[in-house]
Amino acid sequence: MINSQNSEETDSHKAMSDLEIVAQSIIFIFAGYETTSSSLSFLMYILATHPDIQQKLQEEIDATFPNKAPPTYDALTQMAYLDMVLNESLRLFPIAGRIERMCKKDVEVNGVFIPKGTVVMVPSFALHRDSAYWPEPEEFRPERFSKKNKGNINPYVYLPFGAGPRNCIGMRFAIISMKLAVIRVPQNFSFKSCKETQIPLEIDSQGLTKPQRPIVLKIKLRDETLSGA
Repeated sequence: MINSQNSEETDSHKAMSDLEIVAQSIIFIFAGYETTSSSLSFLMYILATHPDIQQKLQEEIDATFPNKAPPTYDALTQMAYLDMVLNESLRLFPIAGRIERMCKKDVEVNGVFIPKGTVVMVPSFALHRDSAYWPEPEEFRPERFSKKNKGNINPYVYLPFGAGPRNCIGMRFAIISMKLAVIRVPQNFSFKSCKETQIPLEIDSQGLTKPQRPIVLKIKLRDETLSGA
């Protein structure tokens, strides 16, 4: 962002002010912490309650990084099943349950007039679970995001990071961070449900999407040793 201030191409774009750079940096830190950790919590719950999916994911991880080898960026970006599982988890549990933007000028969209100053809300949580777009939307199905099916998804009904020029500024960083965690943890552990695990999970979708009660799982070392979590 600082480099953008010093770029020789500032004539082609508006350089950020110092205040804007500070504001964006703060957003990176605060918006990228709870959102990422909550998304990972939901994903671990999914793995615990879908052992077949967890096993298939671990098989891909083990094949891509044998003997618990450290992940590399190039190999990570080629992991098709990991990508499918993460995308489907973000569909079922989008952390931003709704996206709000203020209209900066009078505009008409598909015959609907929106005056300047109107707050427009996009209900991403509802869209992600709308049966008109997702067959059996409450079911966790990573295959929705396979190479074969991904191109058929309307990009404006899948909005875990928003869309367009004002989508989440930390999207790529968040995805890579989550993928790294999803590789490193299942390399060593498996997740299981226990008697304290709430099934189905009761969700609070007001503000950021979160479980109404803490997610409780059992962690199992892949050498068969059990421990509580």
